[in-house]
Formats: sequence, C-alpha cells, structure tokens
Amino acid sequence: MLNATKLTSKIGAVIDGVRLGGDLSPETVAEIRAALLEHKVIFFRGQDHLDDAQQQAFGELMGDLVGHHSMKRAGAPKITPIDSEYGKANRWHTDVTFMPDYPSASVLRAVTLPTYGGSTLWASTVAAYEALPAPLKALVENLRAVHSNRFDYLKDVTVDTTHLTDEQKGYQAEFQKPDFRTEHPVVRVHPETGERALVAGQFVRGFVGLDSYESAALLELLQRRITMTENTVRWNWQPGDVAMWDNRATQHRAVDDYDGQHRLMHRVTLTGDVPVDVHGTPSRVISAA
Repeated sequence: MLNATKLTSKIGAVIDGVRLGGDLSPETVAEIRAALLEHKVIFFRGQDHLDDAQQQAFGELMGDLVGHHSMKRAGAPKITPIDSEYGKANRWHTDVTFMPDYPSASVLRAVTLPTYGGSTLWASTVAAYEALPAPLKALVENLRAVHSNRFDYLKDVTVDTTHLTDEQKGYQAEFQKPDFRTEHPVVRVHPETGERALVAGQFVRGFVGLDSYESAALLELLQRRITMTENTVRWNWQPGDVAMWDNRATQHRAVDDYDGQHRLMHRVTLTGDVPVDVHGTPSRVISAA
C-alpha cells in the first residue's frame, strides 16, 4: 500500500512505499496513476537503483512512451536528457504543446545535480482555471491559441555559439529544423478526471482573433493566474529523486540559481491525446513540420 503525503493544498505529494522499476504489480501501477491524477505531480525519494533502462521500463508500465519531437531516430532510447549545457528550461511551460497530441505525463530522474540550487516548480492549471472569476472563464472557454516550437525552451537561451561543440551545434540544428504549429483550446477538458485546465505557457504564439498586443496582455494575465504561489509546489532535488507529473494539468519550470554548475536530468514521456474544449471541439494542426 502506497502512502501519499500532500505537499500543498492544490498540487504535489510525496509517495512512499514503492521501489520504481519495470516489475511493479498492476495494483501498484493503478495506485500510482490515481495519485498522479489527484495530486498532479508526485515525487519519489530514494530511487538510486534506477538507471535509464529501469526508468524506461517504469514509464512503459504507466503508458506508451514517445521520444522528443525533434530527436526521433531509429532504435533510439526514449530517454530525453535535460542538460543545463544545452538549455535551462527555466520558463513556465507545458511540455510540447506545439504538437496536437502533446504528452500526457513525464517521469523525470535526477542524474547530476549542482551542489546548490536547481530546483523545479510545478503549477496546477486546474486550480488556476477553477479560481478564475466567471467573466474570465466565459472568455477563455471560447478562445483558442496557436502554439509553436519557435519558442522551444531548450533553444530559447543565450549561448555563445563560438564555444559550442559539434555535438551541441548538431543538437541545436535538430531542434530548430521542424516547424510545428497547433491551435489548442485555452481550456481543455481532462480526459480522465473531467476537470477543466488552462492550456497556455511559453509556446503560445498568439490567440485566434486577437492582435499581438491583446495576445501578449492576455497571456500575461493567464500566466500570472497559473503561477500564483498558491497554485505551485517547489521541489528541491536530492540524488535518487524521481518526479512524475500530469502534463495535461500542469505547467513547470526549472530554477536557474546554481551558477553554471552542471545539472542533468533524464526524462521519459508518455503519449498524449488531442485536447478537446468545453464544447467538444478538438485541437487543430496548422503545420506538422
């Protein structure tokens, strides 16, 4: 029997009593999934035994895995490195929303941690929606936004390209090559819980029917609502830590407060579904590549 200890009233819990891997019982997998849906992001301490293979095996128990949109190679493992040498991932975002069926969840494992700093923040987009006043709910329930990988957080950083290795240059080129754009509802209905959640974040290019100024103002308003301290949880990483979050009900960001030390996390990602708005209308692909 797993034990879940809540970290805040709206998001986050620590899960005790489980050793993650590919040999968990169906009952344990169901308990983990239920905890994820309830708490939006869940944390596991003391998982030092995990390597890439075991992390991937655990992910496969939770659902079908998918590699990063721009890093798909035949036979490549479905592990995405989140490496501070390539980018800091320090802007609020929901993963890969420029795709129509963006990921449902991710499992993140600490590999190399700085001696201080480097924590991660998550925010509940469900709690943010629920706290909106009625006039704002009426507005966003009838709005759609265009999301683009033009604002991908791993390439939207200041890097001195003269000091990049050939591998780093190749990595950047792969990220920047495809052009993905999708029109999503600003409010989606969660396919498992029925909860309504805001869909916004760093990949939003603009809102359909609004000009650039209006779009920027509205995005700022929504992001302020989503990232209010009361909607967030902050995790200070330790060796052996694993986090899993519901990407359909959260945003997250890393904190760049570790003075250039190396920080490396490994992520596996679960396939998602195409969002549907409160009227039953699905998202729409604008550009697939």
